[in-house]
Amino acid sequence: MNLTTKSPRVAGVVLVVVSALVFSSAGIFTNGVSSTAWSIIFWRGLAAAGFTLVYLLLRGMLARELSAFGVHALFISVMMAAGTMAFIPAFKLSSVANVAIVYSASPLIAALMSWFFIGEKPSRTVTIASCVAFVGMTLVFYSSASTGGGLGELLALFMTIMMAGTMVAYRKWPETTAALPAVVSSLLLLPVALLFGSPLQAASQELPILLIFGLVFAVASVTLSEGARRLPSAETALLSLLETPLAPVLAYLILQEVPSWHVLLGGTVILMAVVWSQRQHI
Repeated sequence: MNLTTKSPRVAGVVLVVVSALVFSSAGIFTNGVSSTAWSIIFWRGLAAAGFTLVYLLLRGMLARELSAFGVHALFISVMMAAGTMAFIPAFKLSSVANVAIVYSASPLIAALMSWFFIGEKPSRTVTIASCVAFVGMTLVFYSSASTGGGLGELLALFMTIMMAGTMVAYRKWPETTAALPAVVSSLLLLPVALLFGSPLQAASQELPILLIFGLVFAVASVTLSEGARRLPSAETALLSLLETPLAPVLAYLILQEVPSWHVLLGGTVILMAVVWSQRQHI
């Protein structure tokens, strides 16, 4: 059944879940190649922008997206670009599991930002589930501190704040176009990557992987934006946490990154919190 025939809430849940599942592969793409963070940002951004523009052209939506692109869309584009600029280096400086679970702070951050900026008070269920998810995150920070980590987690936290801000912005301005800000955010980072890195010197055999990463990122960004405009910000952030337990599993299966028991326990707590928050709707 087409999502447009369902309630906005159901469509929003499905879109955010799809985004979370796709985003869970980000660490695999990043740590699975030897390319530098700036090279990944450049080629992934170029591919993501290209794929999204082709999609808009084929659907005949580009003109409408351009006409609807205003100051709110530009603001969202800048936040998405800032988040990406921290997201990729975070994986290079930390483990996939740690970065993914730092992201579990997003429900609390989104709830606070949403309450402060747009007066949207989170439901009791979402508040409780977010606090439980936060407990899971503290287990990961404990594991990171015991191994001397820090910078990667701080970058991941900055990325989380930017992502939460994006969710709140879409909730406040739901009429804002979803696809074009993802394109603009990628394009904004191309000159920055060229200035601070050497992406044109990336290994040719890794370029196909980075291009596929761009396609994955394009799908995840658009589905998250579309879902965020249909759901309360805190719930969007909470649903997006489904990527948290999935990312370490993929890292273990593909990259042989073995998470500590603190990370495994934290991921389990987070997954249980997400499922519990949605129990009345499933």
